[in-house]
Amino acid sequence: MIRFITTSDIPFLRKIYAQYIDTAITFEYTLPSEEDFFKRVENIKMNYPFLVYEEAGQIIGYAYAHRYQARDAYQWNAELSIYLDEVATSKGLGKKFYQAIIEILKLQEVKTVYGIVTLPNKKSESLHTSLGFKQIGKYHNAGYKDKKWHDVAIFEKSIGEHTSNPAPFLPIHQITTKTLENILQKYNSNKHS
Repeated sequence: MIRFITTSDIPFLRKIYAQYIDTAITFEYTLPSEEDFFKRVENIKMNYPFLVYEEAGQIIGYAYAHRYQARDAYQWNAELSIYLDEVATSKGLGKKFYQAIIEILKLQEVKTVYGIVTLPNKKSESLHTSLGFKQIGKYHNAGYKDKKWHDVAIFEKSIGEHTSNPAPFLPIHQITTKTLENILQKYNSNKHS
């Protein structure tokens, strides 16, 4: 099931993230310390949805949204990130994660979401396009890892109306627990695809 992260999940998330350190999917060269990883998670989940997928008592994936850029005028944008255990890929979990997060972000007054993808990454590219994201640009030779330069694609999706005088970004803790639980329940039911 998809649920919100708890502090006790963090070591399991770090183990999943470790599977990506020797790939170009993340541009980090070394695995963050437990303390640094904990701080990252805590900083994100104060304001944005941070979800995990638990199956048979094991965390096999996680996804979250975070601020796309720091300046105030960017507050209506969010970047999405997802990391799955190697046993959990190609099972539709990424799509469920993204759909749940986007539904929550709409309540938070986010208008546009972004996915940043190291190329090539067919699975991630397909996930974004299947959900209506458009590739709007590419950073050429943006990162050097595994003895080569990598391009990075920017995917974008509008999820809200861009009106004059938009309501300010609403931190996740200002949305009722019941509302958030109802959203996740929908994505945990077998009826949702």
